[in-house]
Amino acid sequence: MGNYRWTICALVFFATTINYLDRTVISLLKSNLETEFSWNETDYANIVIAFQISYALGMVVMGRVIDKIGSKWGYALVIFFWSIAASGHALVRSTLGFLLARVGLGVTEAGNFPAAIKTVAEWFPIRERALATGIFNSGSSIGAIVAPLTVPFIAAAFGWRWAFVVTGATGFILLIFWFIFYEVPAKQKRVSLKEIDYIQIDQVKTDDQNAGVRKIPLLDLIKIKTTWAFALGKFLTDPIWWFYLFWLPAFLKSEYGLDGTAMALPLALVYSMSTIGSVFGGWLPLYFIRRGWSVFTARKKSMLIYAFCALPVIMVQYAGQKNMWFAVLIMGFATAAHQAWSANIYTTVSDRFSKISVGSVIGFGGMLGAIGGILIARFAGLLFDYYKSMGHLKTGYYIMFFICGFGYLLAWSIMHFLVPKKISVEY
Repeated sequence: MGNYRWTICALVFFATTINYLDRTVISLLKSNLETEFSWNETDYANIVIAFQISYALGMVVMGRVIDKIGSKWGYALVIFFWSIAASGHALVRSTLGFLLARVGLGVTEAGNFPAAIKTVAEWFPIRERALATGIFNSGSSIGAIVAPLTVPFIAAAFGWRWAFVVTGATGFILLIFWFIFYEVPAKQKRVSLKEIDYIQIDQVKTDDQNAGVRKIPLLDLIKIKTTWAFALGKFLTDPIWWFYLFWLPAFLKSEYGLDGTAMALPLALVYSMSTIGSVFGGWLPLYFIRRGWSVFTARKKSMLIYAFCALPVIMVQYAGQKNMWFAVLIMGFATAAHQAWSANIYTTVSDRFSKISVGSVIGFGGMLGAIGGILIARFAGLLFDYYKSMGHLKTGYYIMFFICGFGYLLAWSIMHFLVPKKISVEY
């Protein structure tokens, strides 16, 4: 049995890394952009919301498009267009222009996860999908690590516009490798027949059940409880990651006076821990499966463990009163819990749906996750402006970290209520 599927996983990992690198740049340039465009906290929240609205709408559209044209060309197109949008931020000369640039980035970047999960469903047996998802999903953490280690230094040396140009250009480099190495298993000459048999080892029943099915209306998919279990889980937990991604640098500045290159090391540590969480999150259910647990039970019990691991973040400000690094470690543990959760919630779709429907279901759930991100961004902006005006910004962060800590347990409970036991694949 060969291992070409892990080469494919590496490609998806690098695509996800670049995807998050491009979207994270704005949070690291927040101080520069506030000076340039005279933004307050609500203005910044509105810019974040513009990205998230377009991302939400783009999720549904991109999911259907990728299901229709396939993973190879679908992924290539979204990488090409989001790289153009990311680089295009450098041309902006007004707040409105910046908002429009974020809209363009949001629509195009929305295609990454539908394409990535579809690719994993095509290239991995069900038992390995959480591990493969955990590995490629760790790219979101790596992107968040690379950003603070590069963006502030590029901005300091050449100006903030060049930070967008340089990071945006990395997508075009990836496209070269994508076309060299990627093809679906049936057409990939580099993969052995033995590996293809292994990839299909626990997919045969699903594929037989869905033989002849080509296009499933989205309205039919959203009538299924399993679709809503995934979508509501995303709605409640995606916003927490959005909050960390866009406000963690601001928290470090507010709480500890860090700015620019000074926050590179703390942020790198936080997202390094989240990278470990993503890979571990994919490995743990595989470990349970190998010990005889069903895929459904292994996935659900693992997600409950990760939900409890998110709780300590409610103590982050108290723990960090004497030493900033205690706070950094707790935030790192919280982001690790999120990434472990994320690796598994994505895989619940490929566990229960045929490959022909994966992109559409991921797109629908991703849309709800982005809507949740919109709501939390709006709430955070208003909350922080209110408490900042009163001279008690710390209270605003106390409230937000409380929400972040308990969100996963609420999501797990709702998902368990909707899908308390294993359900056969219907589409």
